[in-house]
Amino acid sequence: MSEKEKPKEEKKHEKDAEKPKAEKKHEHTEPKKEGKPEEKKSEAKGDEKAPAASEAPAPIVVDERKPMKRRWAIAHVFSSKNDTIITITDVSGAETIARVSGGMIVKADREEGSPYAAMQAAIQAATQAKNKGITGVHIRIRAPGGSGSFNPGPGAQAVVRALARSGLRIGKIEDVTPIPTDSTKRPGGRRGRRV
Repeated sequence: MSEKEKPKEEKKHEKDAEKPKAEKKHEHTEPKKEGKPEEKKSEAKGDEKAPAASEAPAPIVVDERKPMKRRWAIAHVFSSKNDTIITITDVSGAETIARVSGGMIVKADREEGSPYAAMQAAIQAATQAKNKGITGVHIRIRAPGGSGSFNPGPGAQAVVRALARSGLRIGKIEDVTPIPTDSTKRPGGRRGRRV
């Protein structure tokens, strides 16, 4: 029992000491093994693979460096003493997107050219344009011109302010009043219009 048996006993103790370590390894690896067969079963059935609690859906990243594509239009503003007419067209001027006038807003004829009617008309026109995807406008202001007045009416400034406040980006603002190089005789006669 002395020397020959002792090495055998030591070997047995070494094997016993190794067994718990091996069992511990299996404990750590067992959950992984259990998870894989379940996934295979769900794939075999054709069900969608359910995301694990640790796997959160990837957040949607928007690239802020790329600017949103801007659609431009032209706001033609005719502003006289008696009325304000706003027509928003595409850049070529061929297709009309929105058309609103001061007379469509107020009931009294004398208020058609007022700044209030012009502002409300501009808000309506801007809403219609935004619904059709327009994000920016170039403004062209026109007074009667020709043989009439070359100064725009009181509604022109109100229109520009209302379009800017409505959320549309303002590009160029230009005056396109027709100025004659020569024209027919202005009304009123030699001594002017007698009031």
